[in-house]
Amino acid sequence: MLKGNVVFGVYSDSAQNRVRAQLKQIFLCMGFEEMPTNNFVESSFWNFDALFQPQQHPARDSHDTFFLDAPSTTKRLPEDYVERVKQIHETGGYESRGYVYDWKREEANKNLLRTHTTAVSSRMLYQLAQKPFAPKKYFSIDRVFRNEAVDRTHLAEFHQIEGLVCDRGLTLCDLIGVLHDFFSHLGMTKLKFKPAYNPYTEPSMEIFSYHEGFKKWVEVGNSGMFRPEMLRPMGLPEDVQVIAWGLSLERPTMILYGIDNIRDLFGPKVDLGLIKKNSICRLGIN
Repeated sequence: MLKGNVVFGVYSDSAQNRVRAQLKQIFLCMGFEEMPTNNFVESSFWNFDALFQPQQHPARDSHDTFFLDAPSTTKRLPEDYVERVKQIHETGGYESRGYVYDWKREEANKNLLRTHTTAVSSRMLYQLAQKPFAPKKYFSIDRVFRNEAVDRTHLAEFHQIEGLVCDRGLTLCDLIGVLHDFFSHLGMTKLKFKPAYNPYTEPSMEIFSYHEGFKKWVEVGNSGMFRPEMLRPMGLPEDVQVIAWGLSLERPTMILYGIDNIRDLFGPKVDLGLIKKNSICRLGIN
């Protein structure tokens, strides 16, 4: 049960689903394994704390996050890992100062509708760290929820595409190379990157692609290398790095189909005629 009155819709069998299916095929062809994303409800711990996002971060405020009334809190967290996350937040470690504040368990226990699929990535990496290490490539495409004002480019519910590679000795050059490979399958061969900030990645980069139709550079995603403050408390070896990137499903669908209002993809006003008259958008898979 959500606090307040919020109505979420159901996506139609549309252009977006076609793009989603082909994106999944691209990931599989690149050797990625799909992550389970079937729980929309997450604890603040997996959604924020495990990602080294401070409890005072504005994104955790109810203005940006949908918190649940019932059940309002989780009762199932790995206690030894929780203690390591608490320590890294409060006093640091692994050459980090941490955030130097009193970390509160009650904040971490709060249930919410996940704000990003990186909450799933945090669970998967923690599970990976509990076994003898083996490199992995994961991806997910599923819904996330944010308390945003609805306009032509934003909804309170949208899909996030996420990919990550976990291996020894990865660098920023590996991230850039994987991004060029991934986006080339989407027909986006002109990329450039801009430094950015994320609580759980360092370095971080926004991804831009040149859109021939718009004749301008368009932001298509975000990326970075997961911080040691996130990875080491999980138990991953010190020489293991994780490169990751994310983008919305709606943005490339709008670009590929020439749609300028996200509400034409979702909700009761979707034009079903658009589905019938548009040919299938085929993405190149090398």
